[in-house]
Amino acid sequence: MCERLQNQATLSGETRKQPQSGNRCSFHPSEKLKLYCKPCQVPLCVDCVEEGHDGHPNISLAKATQQRRSTVQALISEGRNILESYFSFIRGLRETEKTLNEQKQQTDNAITEAYKALLAKVEQNHSENLEKIQTERDRVLSDVNELSAACDRAEQELQLGWVEILSQQTALTEVVGKYRGKAAPTPVQTQPAVFQPTDIPVPVLGHVTVQSLPSAPTPAVPAPIPAAPATRGRGHHHGNQRQRENHSQTVTFGGEGSETGQFDRPYGVTVSDEGEIFVADTRNQRIQVFTLQGTFVRQFPTVVAGGQRMDPSDVAMDGEGNLWVVGEAESADFAVQYNKQGRVLRKFDLQESEWYRGVAVDTRRNHILIIQTTGHWVNLHGEVLVFRPFGTLVRTVGQQQGMKHPQYITVDGEGNILVSDLRNNCVHVYNENRQFLFQFGGEGSGEGQLKHPRGICTDRAGNIIVADYGNRRVEMFDKTGKFLKHITTDMKEPWAVAMAPQGQLVVTDAEKNTVSIFQTY
Repeated sequence: MCERLQNQATLSGETRKQPQSGNRCSFHPSEKLKLYCKPCQVPLCVDCVEEGHDGHPNISLAKATQQRRSTVQALISEGRNILESYFSFIRGLRETEKTLNEQKQQTDNAITEAYKALLAKVEQNHSENLEKIQTERDRVLSDVNELSAACDRAEQELQLGWVEILSQQTALTEVVGKYRGKAAPTPVQTQPAVFQPTDIPVPVLGHVTVQSLPSAPTPAVPAPIPAAPATRGRGHHHGNQRQRENHSQTVTFGGEGSETGQFDRPYGVTVSDEGEIFVADTRNQRIQVFTLQGTFVRQFPTVVAGGQRMDPSDVAMDGEGNLWVVGEAESADFAVQYNKQGRVLRKFDLQESEWYRGVAVDTRRNHILIIQTTGHWVNLHGEVLVFRPFGTLVRTVGQQQGMKHPQYITVDGEGNILVSDLRNNCVHVYNENRQFLFQFGGEGSGEGQLKHPRGICTDRAGNIIVADYGNRRVEMFDKTGKFLKHITTDMKEPWAVAMAPQGQLVVTDAEKNTVSIFQTY
């Protein structure tokens, strides 16, 4: 309004100074506005005076404009002063808003720092507790291995009726006697700590007061870790999928050779709920067992029958804690079930193939899933064979999707089947009913691309981990196949991958003949 009045006053001044040729009467367009009716307060032409304003006092239009100018200017000044008070109020609001934002940021930072310190204490305590548990597990496993091996040897010789049972009785008596009087292991006493964050000061600036934040919630007391293993709910290569506190280091062990702890092409790997790593030492025709610290525990030859041994290409853990191993012997290809000490429980023949194959176990249905590849390199055909434990073929998977050279296979926590296809440079995904869902990958070295993928497993969150053999790296994707990150890019021949119970990732390198345990990834 002030601006409009100012413009009118300016125009009136200009009108007063300049010829009024443009001021025409709206009622009498041929006449100019020259007068101003004081009672009616309107500009007039001569005809207007005669028609409707006869006898009304009037003055010239220029004089009327000059008289009104001072009044309008005073109103403009008053309006401007009022506006300035409003502007000042708005500036105050802006300053208050800025203060509130600064106080919030300070409070956010204080809360973040307080909880970082709290989490660091909780994580340190959790790490110490897990270290105690692992130490006790390693100590007890050495006793278990000694006693179990003695019982296994005596039982085998007893069944075969060998005369050596007489000498074994003495040895077994000594071992059993050693543990008869030994106190049973007691649960590990952990020290779960409770931390209370300190109160966070909230600054008060100017006339703006920020309400104090409510007290931070007290972290729940961690429950003592049970001595019994967690419920199984997984397929091949991803343990019971419980996540643990990870350390920053990566443990690598092995090296080329045939001595204890050495490897000659470690092609398959799986991890038990107790944290034992089982490695298919292919050309040494054996399974070697290690702790999650890389310490050798025991080994056993991959015997099929009658002393015949096979080259194991992959190993998987079933729902009962036994191992399924697939491989090639002189006479045929086999799938063999062993207990953890290496005793043959059952076996069945497989169609002969010149290609390495993977194995997984669907623990929900107790099905054994085995890769089958036939043909020559230029014309390969691949599929997944689904067996019952006694060797009955239930069905095949993957024929319709054009699998060419499937390598390894895993079953995630939801029962989905994931298969790496080396020749197609992709991963095929099927649901628990064996119906095709999608595939991802594609040849290349960019993010999300694969080159001759081999080992595959999933973590507790359902993320998919692939040994990208041709690109010498290990990749992580989410459950929809979206690329997440490179886990490692300095492998030579990453071959097989497996997930440990506390979340560690185990990777074999077939060229370096090593096994690496990534505590974090």
